[in-house]
Amino acid sequence: MSRRRMAVVGYDTAELLDIACVTTTLVMANHLGTPARPYEVVVAAPGGGPIVCGSGLTLHSQQSLERLVGPLDTLIVSGGVGFEQAAADPRLLGHVRRLAKESRRVASVCTGAAILAAAGLLDGHRATTHWRFASQLAARHPEVTVDASPIYIRDGDVSTAAGITSALDLTLAFIEEDHGAELARQVARDLVTYLQRPGNQAQMSLFTAVPPPRDDLVRRVVDHVAGHPDGDLRTAALAALVSVTPRHLTRLFVEHLGQTPGRFVRQARTEAAAHLLASTTLPLASVAAKCGFGSAETLRQAFTGRYGIPPSRYREAHGARPARR
Repeated sequence: MSRRRMAVVGYDTAELLDIACVTTTLVMANHLGTPARPYEVVVAAPGGGPIVCGSGLTLHSQQSLERLVGPLDTLIVSGGVGFEQAAADPRLLGHVRRLAKESRRVASVCTGAAILAAAGLLDGHRATTHWRFASQLAARHPEVTVDASPIYIRDGDVSTAAGITSALDLTLAFIEEDHGAELARQVARDLVTYLQRPGNQAQMSLFTAVPPPRDDLVRRVVDHVAGHPDGDLRTAALAALVSVTPRHLTRLFVEHLGQTPGRFVRQARTEAAAHLLASTTLPLASVAAKCGFGSAETLRQAFTGRYGIPPSRYREAHGARPARR
């Protein structure tokens, strides 16, 4: 039986969760299903030595990065506090480039995107990373189209996941692509996690209610709202999108989300604004426009109603830090 060889690259002070979210999810897929091509998961590190993670815990690698050879199904580079040193290591970058040529898919988690970018593997691609480091990645690699909003981006055969646990969302997407939606659902249930937040959902989303997987219609509308906060999101327009009446859509939203479509849209737009306030320096008027509010004042009212503070104070507390040089 052929197996899908999945290699996860770690290094000194890599983030343990970046690695574990991938490896645990893939191995659980093997345990819960009987895929025709089960995953063979290997954690590789320079020299094949132990990985002292950023948390201080030590993870034993299974393979020397230098001796790892393809073909690989997927190469996944983790992030962590040591990402800058890793991205400046020409030997590590050389092996990442070599293995990428022998892989069907290439991916990164969190600040691992900086390593892919330094290796030239994100040139011409749209990519994401942890929201806190997005501006730094964009400044250092102008050839990469950095989008700080989504929790993951799949651009051809190159994928990038955002902050830490978004690796789980991306890995579930890989499982669905490889083995179908039902196995991905089983894995998500056993992990006690959301059944795949849409990739274009904002990293800073504070959503606490997700439509049950069985209701595809509600999920389609939620995904559309998350991806198009500046669009026409009136209840009538959303109902037309899924070919139902506004009354029927409202009934479904109340049943599955406990709120009307209008209230959900206002919440989603406000949360999108919170993300932009924290991760960009856009003027309030621009934030309002991108999030579907008619004016900065309308944004201020909605934001204060939801978070209890005006947008300006929220930005002071959570705003993007200048990129480190």
